[in-house]
Amino acid sequence: MTQGIGSTAVSQSYEMLGAALAKTQQTQEGKMVMQMLQAASAAAPAPQTSGSLGQTINILV
Repeated sequence: MTQGIGSTAVSQSYEMLGAALAKTQQTQEGKMVMQMLQAASAAAPAPQTSGSLGQTINILV
């Protein structure tokens, strides 16, 4: 009977370890995604607007 209780405890401890590792991995992935989004938004140039945009059309025949 002691063996059954011990193996159950070991099984539960492995489940807890797996859950803790999964949580750590998800936290790290979330941090990486946030860093990528911040880098992408900082690197994107602001679009230039001009009042004469599209008013000149060059046609070559």
